[in-house]
Amino acid sequence: MYADKTIRCRDCSMDFVFSAGEQEFYASKGLVNEPQRCQSCRAIAKQNRALGIGGGNGNGGQREMHAAVCAECGGQALVPFLPRNDRPVYCSNCFDKVRARA
Repeated sequence: MYADKTIRCRDCSMDFVFSAGEQEFYASKGLVNEPQRCQSCRAIAKQNRALGIGGGNGNGGQREMHAAVCAECGGQALVPFLPRNDRPVYCSNCFDKVRARA
């Protein structure tokens, strides 16, 4: 059912094999996306995440935060995405309450 597949690593640009066995394992875990990094780069990325460095966003792992007005309480909210006018934005307290109601 599965066949080995060659994929180019997004970090080092080297080709690596996504084996049939790995594909079967991914499917059994419900994972739908293929790996984008070779095994070496995956290990480095995992280590960097654990150390909190190199978020891949060009600013040393720090998330860019945006100010917004909470749609629930009207207070100040800092969010890690650029708010849009067509979607409500919540502060962390109100977000937890809204999520609990869903």
